[in-house]
Amino acid sequence: MTSSPVLPEDNAMTVNAQPSSDSAAPSAVAPVPGPAPVSGPTPRNGKRRRALVGIAAVVVLVGGAWGLYEWQVGSHYESTDNAYVQGNVVQITPQIGGTVMAIMADDTDFVKAGQPLVRLDPTDARVALDQAEAALAQAVRQVRTLYANNGSLAAQVSLRQADAVRAQSDIARAQDDLRRRQALTGNGAVSKEELNHAETQLANARSALAAAQAGVTAAREQLTSNQSLTEGTSVAQHPSVLAAAGKVREAYLATRRAELPAPVDGYVARRTVQLGQRVAAGAPLMSIVPLNQVWVDANFKEVQLRKIRLGQPVKLTADVYGTKVEYDGKVAGLGVGTGAAFALLPAQNATGNWIKVVQRVPVRIALEPRQLVDHPLRVGLSMDAVIDVAEQGGKTLADAPRATALSQTQVYEALDSGADDDVQRIIAANLGRTLAPAAAARPGAPAGRVAPVETPATLHGESADKLALQKAVRG
Repeated sequence: MTSSPVLPEDNAMTVNAQPSSDSAAPSAVAPVPGPAPVSGPTPRNGKRRRALVGIAAVVVLVGGAWGLYEWQVGSHYESTDNAYVQGNVVQITPQIGGTVMAIMADDTDFVKAGQPLVRLDPTDARVALDQAEAALAQAVRQVRTLYANNGSLAAQVSLRQADAVRAQSDIARAQDDLRRRQALTGNGAVSKEELNHAETQLANARSALAAAQAGVTAAREQLTSNQSLTEGTSVAQHPSVLAAAGKVREAYLATRRAELPAPVDGYVARRTVQLGQRVAAGAPLMSIVPLNQVWVDANFKEVQLRKIRLGQPVKLTADVYGTKVEYDGKVAGLGVGTGAAFALLPAQNATGNWIKVVQRVPVRIALEPRQLVDHPLRVGLSMDAVIDVAEQGGKTLADAPRATALSQTQVYEALDSGADDDVQRIIAANLGRTLAPAAAARPGAPAGRVAPVETPATLHGESADKLALQKAVRG
């Protein structure tokens, strides 16, 4: 839209002056002079122009400064305030069921690893341990009976073989008697009845030999069967004894598990167990949070992940301490999926009414342990994270497995330390006066096992039986 030139007021009055229609005689109209040429801008327009030029210059300078800052500084950082402190929440759950008798820790309490937290009633576990110990003692004595039977069965074989030898002697004597009587039958020195009696004795002797041989076979089978239960092992290493010893260890562990220790150092949270409560195995009783092992999950937009790499330095501030306390961290890992992908109810993007939403991916940031000691954080606190992405030499995803355990505890390793001693005590007490000292004093036996005792009656029962058999045959 163009503006018309401004005319002087006298010219406007001259133009607007028209001759009156009431004049009696026409008169000549004087020519109207044109507008005077404008020689330059008025003072008002000059000020406006200078103001616009100044504003434009300021805008250009600000835009240039912002572009320079973004190019030199801003493009090297990615920031977000969608970041929260995360940590390991270790649940305390019983391994056996029982009634709660004592609670030794409450919410906000600091506990050390191995410190007892909850104690259950151990009565049922102790009764089960007594039964298992009695079963182990009975198993040891029953196995000893098996080894003792090897000797008695070997004696039975020798006895049956002696019966067979006696039967063979009876047969030989009966045959000689029969031959002599048959030789005297022709001259009438031996009667028919006496001859028949000699034949009957021979037949009876042969029957006795067959019975003795069958007895030898049966005795040998019984000895072989019993030796199959004892050969190649000792009383303490017998499968029946080992099975009973396993039951003792299981019952012993149940008595030790009646007391629940803290697996790690940390602070107690979410205690739900109550005194006198009947709890089942695996029921959560409380949680322990080790605040010296927390990290930050910063949820960056997907467009911000282009330059984020593993190992990049991070500056963080917590709302609880303000900007005066700054934490140093490093990028420890990038999530393998967005938060929506792992949500309880994932988004259904194939529906008709679809709206694109910018997704976020969690980036794990490891914190300096020293700074956590000076200014501890709590799980769930809000954080502001700024990542320095100038260094692009790192990787976006880990390509090697972890070399060491992420976290571990040795609290539960000592629970069964006394079970092996209990097993050895029961076995030694039931091995007998001859075997028990040798079994207890023999070095080199593995933990929880009694070393074999090299005695002919127990460990080498089969060879002893064969030796006794050979002696009986020779006799």
